[in-house]
Amino acid sequence: MDRRTFLIGSAAVAAAATPLSAFAAGKNPSKLRVALLPDENASTIIQNAQPLKKYLEAALKKDIELVVTTDYSSMIEAARFGRIEIAYFGPLSYVLAKSKAPKLEPFAVGLSKGSPTYRSVLIANPDAGVKSAADVKGKIMGFGDQASTSSHLIPRAMLAKAGLKAASDYKAVYLGAHDAVARAVQSGKVQAGGMSEAIYNRLVAWKKIDPQKVVVLQESAPIPNYPIVMQGDLDDALKGNIRKAFIDMKDKAILKSFRAQGFVKTDDKAYDILRETAKLLNLDLAKVGG
Repeated sequence: MDRRTFLIGSAAVAAAATPLSAFAAGKNPSKLRVALLPDENASTIIQNAQPLKKYLEAALKKDIELVVTTDYSSMIEAARFGRIEIAYFGPLSYVLAKSKAPKLEPFAVGLSKGSPTYRSVLIANPDAGVKSAADVKGKIMGFGDQASTSSHLIPRAMLAKAGLKAASDYKAVYLGAHDAVARAVQSGKVQAGGMSEAIYNRLVAWKKIDPQKVVVLQESAPIPNYPIVMQGDLDDALKGNIRKAFIDMKDKAILKSFRAQGFVKTDDKAYDILRETAKLLNLDLAKVGG
């Protein structure tokens, strides 16, 4: 046997003896990019998330970069191509991202009033003569992002239950963020809109909108809350630390930025209801996701 044949044979034996786990080691980057859902003004989101950044850096012993993309579709694409490691998705935007990036893993969900759910609301400008969902017929309806759960999918389903279909019964316009919807309703740019109940309540509390000019027509049934998601190809130990950091989170300042009282475990099945709702509306999720 010549030396070359011996070396090749030795390498083959060594490879065969190596545990498969050694070849399947997950990623363990020194910096973790954490994407936050762009459902409000980006600078406000980043400012409010500074306590989160400090907490995760201490808990995970990693540099943390906060990311707020221009819109929901950009966030979905960032997850798809591995440009973020952790993300705070809306329920529908998570479902859309999962369809494009199957390895994504939802692992924690926020609690609101003790429940891992929240609600959407239909809002209206009372001067426009809109006093019920049925009154939206013939009007302009403001939605947030097309990939938003509480500012598009659920309000659209609520209107469908009232017998109204987009395009034929009302004109739909997409304004990007929940606060933009509220402002457009208040100014009369649109006569009605859909948004998160929690964001509506906060805008009223902060006196950003006047509840006399922007009234709630109807609230939705409970919706699975916003999931925290991570890339499935991360190192197992790192994934365990990330899960623990969120489930153990107690700091009220951090939780406030998530509009949550705390986090509990979740999984992909919790979001099947959104897939079912999209089917009922004949929405092509691939097109909605951009």
